[in-house]
Amino acid sequence: MIRSVAAVAALALLATSAQAADPAADRAAVATLDTRYQAAVKANDAEAMARILHPEMILVVGSGAVVTRDDLLAEARSGRVQYEIQDEEPGSQTVRLFGADTAIVTAKLRLKYVRGGQAVDRTLWFSDTYVRTAEGWRYAFGQASLALPAS
Repeated sequence: MIRSVAAVAALALLATSAQAADPAADRAAVATLDTRYQAAVKANDAEAMARILHPEMILVVGSGAVVTRDDLLAEARSGRVQYEIQDEEPGSQTVRLFGADTAIVTAKLRLKYVRGGQAVDRTLWFSDTYVRTAEGWRYAFGQASLALPAS
């Protein structure tokens, strides 16, 4: 009896999840969330970043270094980096869905900032992986390219 009740509950949950998934709405939600994340980084808004980042999030940068969620939040809280530009290039963002619970955002990102008195101005490509959780979409994994050659 318990097994059949559990099976029915699991099937109902799956059906509800599948019905709730609207690919166009999911792509739009993730696109907006990723743009909000870039804005939060630009503003060193660690609280906004924390709401978007998955608890186990990591970022792998072009040099091969791995940056954790805690590292990103500590950097934002420190204010050591002052951004002038931290924006996706208009028209470069693409959101691809894989199943009902995974989305990958790819975009070209322009960065212009000062860290420790050193000015940096570069453009790179990134891919951000979002997963659907009980709390909504969360940014779980990122990968950023090396700086692109100046055009």
